[in-house]
Amino acid sequence: MKLLHTSDWHLGRSFHGVGTLAAQRRFADQLLHTVESEHVDVVLLAGDVYDRALPNVDVVNLFDDILARLSAAGVPLVLTSGNHDSATRLGFGGRIMERAGVHLRTRIADLATPVMLPLGAGTDGPQLAIYGIPYLEPRLVAEALDADAATHFAVTEAAVGRIKADLAQRPAGTASVVLAHTFASGGITSASERDLSIGGVGAVPLDLFEGFTYTGLGHLHGRQKLSESVRYSGSPLPYSFSEAAHTKGAWLVDITEAGLGAVRAIDWAPERALSLVRGKLDDVLAGEQWADAETHYCQITLTDDDRPANAMERLRTRFPHTLVLTFEPENARDATAKSYSQRVSGAVDELDLCCGFLDHVRHRPADDDEQTVLREALASVHALEAAQ
Repeated sequence: MKLLHTSDWHLGRSFHGVGTLAAQRRFADQLLHTVESEHVDVVLLAGDVYDRALPNVDVVNLFDDILARLSAAGVPLVLTSGNHDSATRLGFGGRIMERAGVHLRTRIADLATPVMLPLGAGTDGPQLAIYGIPYLEPRLVAEALDADAATHFAVTEAAVGRIKADLAQRPAGTASVVLAHTFASGGITSASERDLSIGGVGAVPLDLFEGFTYTGLGHLHGRQKLSESVRYSGSPLPYSFSEAAHTKGAWLVDITEAGLGAVRAIDWAPERALSLVRGKLDDVLAGEQWADAETHYCQITLTDDDRPANAMERLRTRFPHTLVLTFEPENARDATAKSYSQRVSGAVDELDLCCGFLDHVRHRPADDDEQTVLREALASVHALEAAQ
């Protein structure tokens, strides 16, 4: 049986102010093409269907369209809710949607209720049990799970315990797949994920998922293999420039009567690639090494000692899809340099304060002409104050 492991669709998310709905519709086409061309039997979605608890109408309509297309293709979908979803809203109508092949696992009550599918041609042969663990907020679910503590490890351990207890009652040879939206130890993060906890205490140990045929994780946006049977599919689209080097897609997982078979990466090319460009403005505008970036979404870091005037306008003449511009002058002082308040604490007059501010934000002192302008401005202010 072929399973397509996906996660973190984040339908409705924007990318640095640019709407992604068109790109997400394109992803939906890629998903359905993969389902048809690879003869996928089941699609898995490990949380963060939406980017917010209350998605817009057009976003809900997109998800509805995906569900309808999967149903028309005769391919069931098993999904869990993520930390960006509203589990209650996403799980609405779940018992009815089950009949159409959409299996929602958003409630604690459904943890030990797997989706059962035949691995062979008949219904009397080996079975595949697919379990779903939604995102578990420790403070809210610890009591319901009888967890030892309100921590991510404790509640996930309790949830896995319920699943293993159910699996132990299944016939010998039953294969098992678990979907979970969580942060597992060893995973590599990116900037577009919302922290599940502070200080890393939200990470759950990898060996918690031992004993299952395959564990499909969601939350981290980079596709990665933590072990042969435990993997993150990553998000289908990049949602931050920290994902510029990612190859987006999914895992195609083969489950056989003997257990886990081949696991193969499925790649989905983005509509527009991401580029990180760094250098002095004149070099960036002329350098041939950045020719490919002219059609990409760009994050550009300028290293000029003085901040160039109209930098964004000039950059967009070559890189029209520049979304982020930052400045890191090559002459910037060491991070251990004095703070602004420390630097101006010995200022003897207002001109010193103004010059100290310029020095702080530009990493160079005011020149003679600039000091003349500042002196004249201060004189005008004092004249107005005297006239009042």
